Amino acid sequence: MEHAAIDHADLSALLRRFGREECAQEPLYVALCEAAAGDPRALALLTEAPPEQRKANLLLAALHERVLAGAAPELAAYYPSAGGRRVADAGLAAALSACLAREWPALLRHLRHGATQTNEVARGAALWPALGAAARATGAGRLALLDFGCSAGLNLGVDRLVLHYETDDGRRHRRGAEPDGARAEVESRWLGCAPLPAEAGWRLTLRHGVDPAPVDVNDPERLRWLQACLWPHDARRRERLQRAAAQWRHLPVTLTRAGDCIAAIEPWLAGLPAGVQPVLLTSWVLYYLSEAEVARLRQTVDRLALSHGLAWICGELPGLSARDGQPPPLPALPPGEVASSATLWTLRWAEAGRVAEQALAWSHPHGRWVAWLGG
Repeated sequence: MEHAAIDHADLSALLRRFGREECAQEPLYVALCEAAAGDPRALALLTEAPPEQRKANLLLAALHERVLAGAAPELAAYYPSAGGRRVADAGLAAALSACLAREWPALLRHLRHGATQTNEVARGAALWPALGAAARATGAGRLALLDFGCSAGLNLGVDRLVLHYETDDGRRHRRGAEPDGARAEVESRWLGCAPLPAEAGWRLTLRHGVDPAPVDVNDPERLRWLQACLWPHDARRRERLQRAAAQWRHLPVTLTRAGDCIAAIEPWLAGLPAGVQPVLLTSWVLYYLSEAEVARLRQTVDRLALSHGLAWICGELPGLSARDGQPPPLPALPPGEVASSATLWTLRWAEAGRVAEQALAWSHPHGRWVAWLGG
């Protein structure tokens, strides 16, 4: 692991910035990022992550996993996800230090080999209408979905979600599946005056995921890692994850491990039956690829759009999602929401012998709001 030249001051700044800009609704993580930024052992641990994974949220997830495993009782007192009620105080730094000292081998494995895999199914609030847009753009009704960087592949069950949209006039509207008391349900604000998505005129006939390390939700330890990637206070997300995992077990889903996920796209296309529209999904995965990998993915997808009719739904930070031209302006966001992690959803597909692109929507990265633009 090459990390001798990594400046701890840079890592401290990274942690503090993440706490300040990304954790406004998780005060424990604001305080924990501050504590870690001043702890040489925490900074040394972060240097052990590969460059593309050297991010504050991976360190936070590793610590959370130890808490959920019952291996960090000092920290657990602060974590609502583990029954803790203690508000972040002067004792947090000592609790962090104790966890780092005792759980170093397990934490080291997470940092060296782990990846944040939230697999947030609430992105379905944007993905569900985006699939409708793909169906309309391609004229297809039967879709084959490939989730690139799929983690556990939970988003492959997007059509089984119960979606509740609240419009600006305070009214609630339901889309997606019928509630039955067991299905995962998503609550989202529908911002602006764009019409709500129509009921689905499409259906998913094939569901496939590809990932360098796909997560088996039947494995309690792997499911615990997904839970560890969630914010500790968010009981609603934990319940939604549990329900989505239970639903997934009854879906006809295929997950493939691939060291080179980009190279796996074309063989997947070649194996599809006639009459289905192939759709590639990337959601908050390009963030973890190098610039060269992103460029290669874009070139590959455009080539396959023209040769095989592949459509691409991309939900990422705007600098990654919007290829052509400037991103559309952000909407006025609900109180307390920040623009720094807003997700831009785009659709690319082949039309009249060329690759077309349309910006579909802005959304919160966890689906709390959607501002539809078109499609």
